[in-house]
Amino acid sequence: MFHAHELPFMTFACVIVGAGPAGLTAAIYLARFGLSACVIADDTSRAGRIPLCRNFPGYPDGISGSDFLSRIGTQLGRYDVPRIAGRVTSIAPEAEGFRVCHGKLSVHGRTVILATGKIDAPPPLMPAAEHDSALHDGRLHYCPVCDANEVRGAEVVVLGTGKHGVREAEFLRCYTGKVALLCPDGPHACGLSGRKPGSAGITLVDGPLTGFSYRSKTLELTTADAVLQPEHIYVALGCRQRSELAAELGATLSGDGCIVVDAHQRSSVAGLYAAGDVVAGLDQIATAVGHAAIAATAVRNDLLCP
Repeated sequence: MFHAHELPFMTFACVIVGAGPAGLTAAIYLARFGLSACVIADDTSRAGRIPLCRNFPGYPDGISGSDFLSRIGTQLGRYDVPRIAGRVTSIAPEAEGFRVCHGKLSVHGRTVILATGKIDAPPPLMPAAEHDSALHDGRLHYCPVCDANEVRGAEVVVLGTGKHGVREAEFLRCYTGKVALLCPDGPHACGLSGRKPGSAGITLVDGPLTGFSYRSKTLELTTADAVLQPEHIYVALGCRQRSELAAELGATLSGDGCIVVDAHQRSSVAGLYAAGDVVAGLDQIATAVGHAAIAATAVRNDLLCP
């Protein structure tokens, strides 16, 4: 990891913001294209919290998110790509590119790839240490696409609101017949895609949630009328896209805050690209890696073959 004042030069063909699967993959591609690049990140990648990913090709026994990032980092380390520890506070357009500021320092990039990801809304009332322990033990989940296969036949509670919670409950119902949906804010008012709860095979549990813990390997949710101790909990409370930097540059965002890109990961701002979870689509490591390959190739072609 470099500090900005240690860098041999401060102008790059591309500055990558974010060091998750998308950011690191883009850096590898750019290095192999012979383009100068640097990565600036505060090391808060969502992927680093994954206890075990079993659906990324090439790892039949699965791999933790932190180990996966470490492997990509080791691969990137074979190339001359500085990694700067810090949080990017602003990106400003200037002649032939952008000024990317992190703290009191800055670098210039002819192009920028935003791989800033998103932040999941955590469950309420659950102490942070217990949350992290349940996540590590594979008892608390955020992504059914990643690991619904591991809860086949198990008792599952979806903690969610609105259509997002409903969709997640219905998705999980394909893996187990024991799915309950609990709205933490109060009685669950939304229907199950227009069907009666019984026809969907999902139990509705009235909120509000009054307690949530993970102690002695036991999950426990408490409401005014019930105490639930499911084998697994899926949190479906939404997320926040980390797209503020793109918004400040005037890039087009979707209704839920994702950066809108074309087929080559170009945003509506010339020279600004985006990859990974900050872009609308399937939030998966495989998708992020694919986005990164496309974005880096577009940068190469746009810079060298205008």
